[in-house]
Amino acid sequence: MKITLDADKCCAAGQCVLIAPEVFDQRDEDGVVVLLDAEPPAEQHAAVREAAAICPAAVIEVQE
Repeated sequence: MKITLDADKCCAAGQCVLIAPEVFDQRDEDGVVVLLDAEPPAEQHAAVREAAAICPAAVIEVQE
């Protein structure tokens, strides 16, 4: 799995951080998503898929 982001479109909702905090974080100054692990381990894959699915701005792209 490989993750890419379009941070310019991020609306700073933070749902990705709540679901997969080992993979996503938010910048302190504006809440925009930060990718901590572009190729997370298998045990994080389900959480990453869920985070991508519920992202209100659809900024998370997952390549299997």
